[in-house]
Amino acid sequence: MNLSALLAQLEHGAESHHVAIPPTWHQGRTAYGGLSAALAYQAAICAAPDLPPLQSAQIAFAGPLSGDVTVTASVLRRGRNTAFIKSEISGVNGEIGLSCTFIFMSAREGQLAYENVAKPILPPIPAQPDIRSGPAEFFTGQMQYPNKRLDLDVATARLANWHRLTQRSDLDPMAELLCIGDALPPAAMGLVNKKIMISSMNWQVNLLTSAPATKDGWWFIESETHHAANGGASQYMSVWNSEGQPMMTGMQSVALFI
Repeated sequence: MNLSALLAQLEHGAESHHVAIPPTWHQGRTAYGGLSAALAYQAAICAAPDLPPLQSAQIAFAGPLSGDVTVTASVLRRGRNTAFIKSEISGVNGEIGLSCTFIFMSAREGQLAYENVAKPILPPIPAQPDIRSGPAEFFTGQMQYPNKRLDLDVATARLANWHRLTQRSDLDPMAELLCIGDALPPAAMGLVNKKIMISSMNWQVNLLTSAPATKDGWWFIESETHHAANGGASQYMSVWNSEGQPMMTGMQSVALFI
């Protein structure tokens, strides 16, 4: 089941939704974090009509989610220009696995226009012979990307690559961006030469555009660890479109089990 079909299970006007997450969207014992974030976003826009564009989100990965889940959303506050909406996803046992606060904000006229997002050197968008997907039983089977997602033979604190959803028709661009934005492994994995257990704990994202768009679904995702110690790591993240324009920045806290 692709992302569009999963999001279509959420009904506008409802504050609670029941969704079955198939194993093809899992990463280990939990659903892929980007999918959970997209489901929570969809619940938020279903809970309140005529929302302005998404500006920011705080996403806490509190516990594992898989199979049948319940997605809820409620308006915390809505003013003339800004709306704060809380979304949560719980499993069959009722325990919260994901908690989000989404901030939607209308554009306002102002004299300040400034940009200083460090632009990476973007490799060419992959051609068809170089495109691959992950195994069907893992969430990367829903995506396409070039080469390996992670090479344990190369020590690096930075991971970066082009990614796109294999099936992306009829998608809200914001939901697509949230889903694809967490596609890379945590960058700290590039600093060790063996497979380790990892768990994202918190993800703060800021949208840099009210209308994300790219060509042929390709997004360049970058993640770089700037601190790792005591079983945890902190990383900066960014997402760029095919034209080299910054779409979203973020920061994530990751638990490492070494």
